[in-house]
Amino acid sequence: MTTTTGTSLVTMRGVGKRYGNILALQDVDLDVQAGRVTCVLGDNGAGKSTLIKIIAGRHQHSEGVLEIHGEERTLGSPREALDLGIAAVYQDLAVVPLMPVWRNFFLGSELTKGRGPARILDVKKMQRIAKQELLDMGIDLRDVNQPIHQLSGGERQCVAIARAVYFGARVLILDEPTAALGVKQSGVVLRYVLRARDRGLGVVFITHNPHHAYPVGDRFLLLKRGRPLGYHEKKDVTLDELTSQMAGGAELEELAHELEQTDADSALIADVRAAEV
Repeated sequence: MTTTTGTSLVTMRGVGKRYGNILALQDVDLDVQAGRVTCVLGDNGAGKSTLIKIIAGRHQHSEGVLEIHGEERTLGSPREALDLGIAAVYQDLAVVPLMPVWRNFFLGSELTKGRGPARILDVKKMQRIAKQELLDMGIDLRDVNQPIHQLSGGERQCVAIARAVYFGARVLILDEPTAALGVKQSGVVLRYVLRARDRGLGVVFITHNPHHAYPVGDRFLLLKRGRPLGYHEKKDVTLDELTSQMAGGAELEELAHELEQTDADSALIADVRAAEV
């Protein structure tokens, strides 16, 4: 299904999540649009995982409104989210290391041929589709029969992205896809994030690294302790400003002031003691 760039696919208004007495997420607004990359940034404990679990149907929100394709919903399961075109690629990729690339591409959704009890796997068709879909995403594998563990971390992430695109994802959630990768492989993944965006998907890119988010992001949601710290269009914020907000620029300035005051107090005490002598 073709969706016009800028069309809202997932919208959150005042969304919150409680676990008993613990408020894990509070008053979050978010608009995931077709053909755009929305980056959600924050350190550990910021609420990023809770947010994506709500969108992916793993958890249900406790407060606020969640709209999928313009209809208010409470997603009951990941399967329901998948049926609505929402696919999540988690940091711990669900792959079988010793299986070939094409088997992992179709894992759980294998194509068959024949009729009735005589149906068998259509291996050649799956190999052909997997190779072509990966090629469309810019991954030129000579042999899709090679075990997937032989691919680099970035390439495995890209197989997961290509799989989601092939199976009809309209919203693609990427959970820290570059967290365990080096600079070169991170660049590979970011390139495929842009390819997914250019194919009209609404991409939600979860990361704690603003240097990875800024080159590909169209808008940025910053979370801290479950609350929104800022929500910016790319044209309205620089990388330095984004980094400063993530690092808690105001808090750092206050801390620096306190340290300066401490140094001044120490110097004053030293002067008093010297005078007493």
